[in-house]
Amino acid sequence: MTNPHTHIPSDYKPSPLGIIPEDWEHPEMKDFNQLSQLIQKIHGATQTETVKAINRMLTLRNWLIGYYIVEYEQKGNDRAKYGDKLLNALEKSLNTKGLTATLFYHAREFYTDYPQIKDYILSTISPTVSVESTRRISPTASDKLTTPAEKLISQLSFSHIVEILAVKDPLARYFYETECMRCNWSVRELRRQIATNLFVRAGVSKKPEELLKPLKRSERQIQDEIKQPFFFEFLGLKAQDVVEEKDLEQALIDHLQEFIMELGKGFCFEARQKRIIIDDEYYFADLVFYHRILHCNVIIELKNDEFQHEYLGQLNAYVSYYRENEMNDGDNPPVGILLCTKSGKKMVEYALAGMDNHLFVSTYKLQLPDESTLEEFLIRQTKDYE
Repeated sequence: MTNPHTHIPSDYKPSPLGIIPEDWEHPEMKDFNQLSQLIQKIHGATQTETVKAINRMLTLRNWLIGYYIVEYEQKGNDRAKYGDKLLNALEKSLNTKGLTATLFYHAREFYTDYPQIKDYILSTISPTVSVESTRRISPTASDKLTTPAEKLISQLSFSHIVEILAVKDPLARYFYETECMRCNWSVRELRRQIATNLFVRAGVSKKPEELLKPLKRSERQIQDEIKQPFFFEFLGLKAQDVVEEKDLEQALIDHLQEFIMELGKGFCFEARQKRIIIDDEYYFADLVFYHRILHCNVIIELKNDEFQHEYLGQLNAYVSYYRENEMNDGDNPPVGILLCTKSGKKMVEYALAGMDNHLFVSTYKLQLPDESTLEEFLIRQTKDYE
């Protein structure tokens, strides 16, 4: 039997946070290991449920932001005063971490492309309003290819939605929404599938079912959801506030920051997990220093992996960004240092991003730590952790 207004079975008994086992009153407590495992299980489950709850509220907030922006653009008495500068003016007026012109742009898109969220909000604020009653009585073909608001809000984070918003074809967008929820993709995996045109490849494949086999999500990918930029901003957190202490890469960065400062060659710490926005995408540079002798920024990226060309390409993008947006009068061009570590092999690469190589060798390298010094640091640190 189902309540027609709430669509929740009348005999449904919610379990707090979905984590309480049926035998919780009479557990078989055999040994210390079982106790440890149970606590770890509860911790993981509550953390996951917390992330889901925050993501739902974040998604609803952003849709409402988009709604108010569009309403103002259509009906605001002084809207002509701001015109194309509205989003930038809002960011400046609010002056609140996370409430940026980029977010407002995505929120406006979200509201425009996902009108079905209104159904969910109406049913939430007025329990007597059924979600179904806010829809057309006779569903059209397009309705069948529209993901219900409840699913969007409960199963996709706003970071997922931002990636899907870039897909303009409604059918392709519905495809990625469905597959993302079915396969439980991380944001990174969703981005990869969109970039490699999975929708098109599935359409031309003779055996699309083989192509679309669910990809099992790793525990690390689930943990990465906690580190999404929108999540940080919504909670007023810094990126490092939610980093796992046992994470080797972050532990290395902790020590690398101290190591660079101890070299005593003019390094002044400037930022950690520095957020960079390139083409409306969020990126985070591990460490940023200002070198008072060279008068330039030094950007350091550390990868707990073997060298890959895309890592150097990413660092070059950071260096180019700083060159175009962060240089002040009297500054020299920035330089990037890429550190890669993998069992057995350590590697150091310098990113120059348009800088004259001769200039770098003759001037910059006299003040920057050489490759052998950094490689020795990586070897020593990874041995300690191993």
